[in-house]
Order: sequence, then structure tokens, then C-alpha cells
Amino acid sequence: MRTIVLPGIGGSGPGHWQSLWEAGDPTFVRFAPASWDEPDLVDWMDALDAAVAATDEPPLLLAHSLGTLLVAHWAARSDAPVAGAFLVAVPDADGPAFPDAAPDFGGAPRAPLRFPSVLIASSSDPYASIEYDRTLAADWGSEFVDAGAVGHLNERSGIGAWPDGWALFASFARDTSPSAPAS
Repeated sequence: MRTIVLPGIGGSGPGHWQSLWEAGDPTFVRFAPASWDEPDLVDWMDALDAAVAATDEPPLLLAHSLGTLLVAHWAARSDAPVAGAFLVAVPDADGPAFPDAAPDFGGAPRAPLRFPSVLIASSSDPYASIEYDRTLAADWGSEFVDAGAVGHLNERSGIGAWPDGWALFASFARDTSPSAPAS
């Protein structure tokens, strides 16, 4: 199954777990917006549309930070099939640390996502409180996972390839696979 990688602002550098996972698995493909540093919601949604349309079967969405808000906005606009979404470090667009470069990503829909999802949050994320992410997971109908005090779950967090995250993702991918047994 194809996995579409959806980084946040800056595009997840070479030492970010998303980039490390992508480099190690040929089924991972990164979506391609016009700019990683000056995100435009419409452009990012169009880029996600193109990435999903290029897959043979419903893909998994592997989103970090701003990419997670993209998933919520896109899911409300698109009916393209998706197997599921793995959402890591969702930022609070109304919080004081939210980047000024991405104002149109605010106001993400709070309705349940139309596909299976898991939201992984850190209790020490400077971009959102654990309570915010727990509430958002409930609103989106996402399974919630508290990853502990590991910052924004990015390269600066020092988690490298994030083996605990990989184990969670591998389990989620198995559970959302078209060949997974119905529960």
C-alpha cells in the first residue's frame, strides 16, 4: 500500500523521522506543494489531491505538524478514498506558538474524519497542549496515543528514526490494509 508523506513547514529535513522512514521504504512518496516554507492551504490541498490521484489503491496518509491540519481540511473537501491517516504532533492553530506563515491552516474542521486515524501527541509539544490534542482526537474520531514528553516529535526532539513511532505506524498500516480482517 502506498504511503503519502505530509510534512509540516520546512518539509521535514533529512534527519526527521518522516524522511528516514521514506528513505527506507519505496512505497512512501512525499506530496509536493509549491513551497514548504510559505504554505498555502489551497496549494497544499491540490498537491495532496494529485498525490492521492496518483495511487493505485487508497493510500495511507503520514502527516506531521502542519500536514495534520492539511489532512483535516482536505478530508472535508475531498471524497477521494484513503485507507487511513497517521497524525503526529497536531499544532494548535489558535495557540501562541503557531507559525505566522500558515494562517489559512487555522479553523480546521472538527468533525470526525471519514477514514481510520490515530493521533500521536507529546506532553511537551510547544505547539499544542496534550489536552488540546486529546480533545481533537476525540472530535476527529481518532485513536489517541500519548508519546510522552518528546517535544514536537521532530528532528530537534532527538528521536532519530523514532522506532516507537515506526512500531505504531506498522501496526496501524496492518490494521488498515485492505487484507486486514474485519473487526
